[in-house]
Amino acid sequence: MALPKRRQSHARKNKRRSQYKLNTSQYVECPKCHGSKLPHRVCPHCGHYKDTLVVPPKEKEEK
Repeated sequence: MALPKRRQSHARKNKRRSQYKLNTSQYVECPKCHGSKLPHRVCPHCGHYKDTLVVPPKEKEEK
């Protein structure tokens, strides 16, 4: 079984790990209600996806 000849330094390890980061989410505008939503997903505000009503909007309960 192959083993490394020398131990990798902290700097080399950290340089490699510097690329492991989270990216910010890209939001797009909904064409129906002009709210922000994630791309290729149903709009959480109006329930439309590609000009089709997929999820009916929830009616707010009045107290």
